Amino acid sequence: MVARGGNDPVESGRGRVAGSQTVQGRRFTSNVIPSMVMTVDLLCLLLSAPVAVILYTLVFQQTVVPGVHTAAGFIAGVAFFLIRQSRGVYSQSFVILQSGDTAVAVDYLMSALLSSAIVWQFGLVDEFSRGLTLAYVGSVTVLLFVSRFVLRAALRRLANSGRIRQRVVLYGADKETLTRTCRMLDLQALPQLLLVGVADDYTRTTAPEAVDDLPFIGGFPELLAKARDGEVDQVLIALADMTRERIEMIIEKLSEVAVDVSLIPREAIALAPDYRVNFVGQIPVLTLWQRQMRDGNTIVKDVEDFVVATLALVFLSPLLLVTALAIKLTSHGPVIFKQPRFGFNNREIMVWKFRSMYTDRQDVSGAARTTKGDPRVTRVGRLIRKLSIDELPQLWNVLRGEMSIVGPRPHATHMKVGDHYYFDAVRGYAARHRVKPGITGLAQVRGLRGEIQTIDRAKRRVELDRYYIDNWSLMLDLRIMVETIVNLAFDKNAY
Repeated sequence: MVARGGNDPVESGRGRVAGSQTVQGRRFTSNVIPSMVMTVDLLCLLLSAPVAVILYTLVFQQTVVPGVHTAAGFIAGVAFFLIRQSRGVYSQSFVILQSGDTAVAVDYLMSALLSSAIVWQFGLVDEFSRGLTLAYVGSVTVLLFVSRFVLRAALRRLANSGRIRQRVVLYGADKETLTRTCRMLDLQALPQLLLVGVADDYTRTTAPEAVDDLPFIGGFPELLAKARDGEVDQVLIALADMTRERIEMIIEKLSEVAVDVSLIPREAIALAPDYRVNFVGQIPVLTLWQRQMRDGNTIVKDVEDFVVATLALVFLSPLLLVTALAIKLTSHGPVIFKQPRFGFNNREIMVWKFRSMYTDRQDVSGAARTTKGDPRVTRVGRLIRKLSIDELPQLWNVLRGEMSIVGPRPHATHMKVGDHYYFDAVRGYAARHRVKPGITGLAQVRGLRGEIQTIDRAKRRVELDRYYIDNWSLMLDLRIMVETIVNLAFDKNAY
């Protein structure tokens, strides 16, 4: 939760945190945090050059004069800073609350590529040592990641101790608006903010004593007085029905004192915490929806799919060959069965599988569900379906860019739950197609594999699919892959 100031606003160097814990010692202004992080990144970039030279000398037993490598490293460093700054990474909230490890790697990769392009343009490629270049890139990567981990831990410790918190006062037009804003901030769980009170231009005969357990400090004159006395670092104006003239007057007065002033739009109060405010250029906008799979995440996901699919095809090729021969020798018909299914953005794709049914009984549309003991399934088909070997040809779909290793399972275009089509039975069903479908997924490792007979179970499967999409990470994918392999021997829902 956001820390609460209790009844005693935090003084410089001593105060109350969360209404109970007394903070002693120096209190840092939160505005120095971005500068601190930038300084650490700069030191990492500067130290990486001598570290790389030392490593190269120790490994190859050769003396090297950095020369063009130093210039290339300088260009990459400047590009790295500009990219990070343009993305708004050097902000206090991001540094303290988010890791951004993938973003660090992607940003530095972009910087290195830019530096390499400049070196190539000027014809300096022949002067480059591949060993020294690898040593430099490796040292930069290690130093940036280690320093970011240590700095993040230190900043969180300082934030939780109250040393770098901003003292915040909420100012609004009514108690209901202020209460809702307080609770939204609680949901944000920002350790660097210390709510010390609320102010309100109340129209009642008596002022409220507190709003959501926060002390009521009075109207705008009292707020301005506290700001002049240095007891407030930031004022959040929570709008309700204030007039434009009133807002302009408040901002004009507060701009005369040393405080940060932020305006919370009425729509943000009404819709949050479901939505957030971002910027398109210099225009503040209320972001109603944002893809999780975007920018650097898309690159990481594509690389993951290509590497895993390629390795799987190489190592599993004997199994694929044996399975194909078994299918061909035990039943008439082709080895591969192709079926139209929903893909990315609801587009139809042809999904490959090992044929597990008799050719004269299979249902290409997918409307007929496969049940336990289904007479349409061959003897070999029963085994390969049990062990999910029938899904392995979809590795080819992954290499074609139509599917992912991990993602919501692709459903047949006419698949039903009960007597209803999936897209009619489950609200928001199409949202699971915002990413490419996968060979395995979160719903499958949570026991929702195979036949879905009830709408409740269908809804649960879609909920898990959407949770995966909204919370994707590389570690989540790796965990699902491991759980898929472990579950193969114990899954009773595959037939």
